[in-house]
Amino acid sequence: MTSYRYGVASLAETAEMSGKAILEAIIAGRLPQPPISQALGFWLAEVGDGFAVFEGDPGPHLFNPMGTVHGGWALTLIDSATGCAANSVLPAGTGYTTVETKGNFSRPIKADTGRVRAEGRVVSQGRQIVTAEARVLAADGRILAHGTSTLLVLAPAKPAQEK
Repeated sequence: MTSYRYGVASLAETAEMSGKAILEAIIAGRLPQPPISQALGFWLAEVGDGFAVFEGDPGPHLFNPMGTVHGGWALTLIDSATGCAANSVLPAGTGYTTVETKGNFSRPIKADTGRVRAEGRVVSQGRQIVTAEARVLAADGRILAHGTSTLLVLAPAKPAQEK
């Protein structure tokens, strides 16, 4: 795995950047990967228009009491991939937040599953709501989990004199 820097970019660094430009800067290392990526062992790997990919390495640090990777890890990958797919179509100064994420677990993820890939795609984009879907895939292309997210577009903050 590549060595990443982790943190949260400041508003000053990102204010004039589109969502896609921010994500591209994270991938290029000009902006940090988010802290959750370090904690859960996954990272933003690709971005396009309405498309985002995370990759991750499962391991024992993610186990549930049954000895398999906790489903919350796959659901977090789904939420991350769908959220970043939505972010990739937003203009500068606009944010988003997840309203709902649903997931389906198709196969257990184990420590020996190897690197997984979560591919998120925008399904529908409106002024206020974006819907997206994601698949979590094993290296051989088998679907491990899949899901959808509904995301609320957040209007840019207005300067104090316009409020």
